[in-house]
Amino acid sequence: MKVLFVAGDPKPERWTVPIKALLPEADVHVWNPDGPAVDADYAIVWQPPAELFQRERQLKAVFNLGAGIDGLLAVPNLPADLPVVRLEDAGMSVQMAEYVLHQLLEASREMEKYREQQRQGVWKIHRPIKRSEWPVGVMGLGHIGKRVARTLADLDYQVNGWARSEHAVEGVTTWAGQDNLGEFLSATRVLVNTLPLTDETRNILDYDVFSQLQPGAVVINVGRGEHLVEEDLLKAMDDGQVARAALDVFRTEPLPAGHPFWQRPEITITPHISARTLRDATLAQITDKIRDHAHGKPISGVVDTNRGY
Repeated sequence: MKVLFVAGDPKPERWTVPIKALLPEADVHVWNPDGPAVDADYAIVWQPPAELFQRERQLKAVFNLGAGIDGLLAVPNLPADLPVVRLEDAGMSVQMAEYVLHQLLEASREMEKYREQQRQGVWKIHRPIKRSEWPVGVMGLGHIGKRVARTLADLDYQVNGWARSEHAVEGVTTWAGQDNLGEFLSATRVLVNTLPLTDETRNILDYDVFSQLQPGAVVINVGRGEHLVEEDLLKAMDDGQVARAALDVFRTEPLPAGHPFWQRPEITITPHISARTLRDATLAQITDKIRDHAHGKPISGVVDTNRGY
């Protein structure tokens, strides 16, 4: 069995050494853009070059080093019949839930107000929050979205969920499909985006969506930068429809120095850190799946490339 690592890491041994330890029966190779084909059976990738699929014609499956597979599906010559396997959780969903919870508490508990009071040496207690005033809507109810929704529901926030298809999440009111999006939005003050990036979800966070949220809305985007129409968010803030936003993903990363988001105190910017890939958990999951696939066993996480997730 031959496994090819294709991720552009300047220190690929950080990945290939543990891959070999977890999968000792495999010959592990590192992608060389100037080298010959290695006739790999499996590729472990992150945003691979198109040359990979031109050169490696014997691949049985390709494993993505992340839950988001839009970068892989965008490769123009990805073979239509090649199984694509995304990363399932591997420690990311709990990180995402922590991040969203932190941003929610920043808004609902008015933590910035207390930090300002500390700077001024002021001791003043504000009224406790009413969770009924902070209904949360989670867009996208995949593995990560469900973990986020359940975490917030367990803290007695009113949580709504919306996805393209029907989902059931304990303690969460769910809607499905475009026809029910408006009802979901009108029941939501804190909008959390965990959707995958597809042709249908690109630019979904626009002014029309923001205008249907409850007053004093908060937008938390941990999906993809391309979900957000940036100028529409700024307009919604200028119009008073959106009070604040927490953005972890952007159309251009790093976010350019002159971008208007930097100048908006209502926007919290983080550098795509809401859920980092944990190497040990990631490689344990991927190598287990490679071994199972090689032995003809079914594996989970296979992507429907027509749907984009």
